[in-house]
Amino acid sequence: MNRPLLFISRSLIAAATATLWNSATAAPVEPVPPPQTQPLVIRNATLHTMAGAPLVGGSLLVERGRIVAVAAAGQALPAPSANANVLTLDLTGKHIYPGFIGAHTTLGLSEITAVPATVDTTETGAINPNARAVSAINADSDLIGVTRAGGVLAALVVPQVRGGGIAGTSAFVQLDGWDWEQMALVPEAGLHVALPSLRLNPAMLVGPLAPLAEELKRFSAQRLRQIEEAFEAAAAYARARAADPALPADQRWEAMRPVFAAPAAGGASASATPQRPVFVHANEIAQIRHALGLAERHGLKLVIVGGADAWRVAELLKARAVPVVITSVHRLPLRRDDDIDAPFRLAAQLAEAGVRFAIARGPTSTNERLLPLEAATAAAHGLPREEALKAITLYPAQILGVADRLGTLEVGKLASFIVTDGDPLETKTNIERLFVQGREVSPANRQTRLVERYRERPVQR
Repeated sequence: MNRPLLFISRSLIAAATATLWNSATAAPVEPVPPPQTQPLVIRNATLHTMAGAPLVGGSLLVERGRIVAVAAAGQALPAPSANANVLTLDLTGKHIYPGFIGAHTTLGLSEITAVPATVDTTETGAINPNARAVSAINADSDLIGVTRAGGVLAALVVPQVRGGGIAGTSAFVQLDGWDWEQMALVPEAGLHVALPSLRLNPAMLVGPLAPLAEELKRFSAQRLRQIEEAFEAAAAYARARAADPALPADQRWEAMRPVFAAPAAGGASASATPQRPVFVHANEIAQIRHALGLAERHGLKLVIVGGADAWRVAELLKARAVPVVITSVHRLPLRRDDDIDAPFRLAAQLAEAGVRFAIARGPTSTNERLLPLEAATAAAHGLPREEALKAITLYPAQILGVADRLGTLEVGKLASFIVTDGDPLETKTNIERLFVQGREVSPANRQTRLVERYRERPVQR
């Protein structure tokens, strides 16, 4: 009797979902500017190059999307290209920093978490090495403009997996472009593996919940076994394909071939380092140790993502040159008896131990704009301010393999930088201008448009 009403309700829900999705994917209000053709000269700004001391009253010359010259106060810039119409900006009193890099996000894959049609972060199943985040990125996401206005000009977009497994390959993108092809700087940046939880507190599962403890142990063991078997199968496949390229391709294992050292001709022992890193999402000390073992067994180029317990094995991470991408400085401690400020001090502890690290936010897309505040909190808890800035500029560029293009203000690198009126680690600082590959991008976004809209609303008395 209620079926027609139920059908109508579902139809209305579907229509509402489609409307929300269409509004989320509509063409951006701020058009994507064309590639830079006009040389840009910036004078009298304080240049925070991240490659040395700040240059007060420094100058920049930018052509064809790249930094051509950096000059300190009193030094002359080389002449721009002949017969070029030069755009000159006097930024006296302003500060210029390299664009921030979000080293772990689902930006472009998730828009409204309550609307499943706008979420494309996770594939079905536990083992999906052939899943590519890059082709799922929605370049028209409102969240990209919001994030960009916070100074984040590039990001590693990461696929997800529930309960542990192989999520797929991430994409390193600049946050400007008409589509994912224009945005992608490294379409397949690394393979992502999430380990199941290996920390079980029996005291939390007593009485009728006691059987659940054994079930959770079995589940974790099964997922670890699936991950190990996948790497073994992929390694065998890589050796077989190297020995006989005519063998039929398997898309799952083909996607994992770059994470292994390339076998020498004829199936001999490996002769090179892996081409692509493996990002293992691990917070608990047992997870980190398991990740180190996995990397050692298969010769992987390992990066730890999360790393809440990384300080406990810092010497081991340093000895094996394994970097850590810290996710969510602003979070609760891992254990109930940990210090409340343990997440805030993690970056300083890793820096003191000599472990390479970067600061990122968690696997979300909604608040990536707050990345500088994550670094600021780390700076307030022992991390030197210059190191905190490098943790969201130079260090992620190095860990993600793009330091030849981003991370510092140096000759030859992409001209992607921000202009501020002060220290970006201070909440009162405004990010005034954005440049991506030499072209100025509007900081306007959905949030600023809503501010302007409701400022015009008449006051009701």
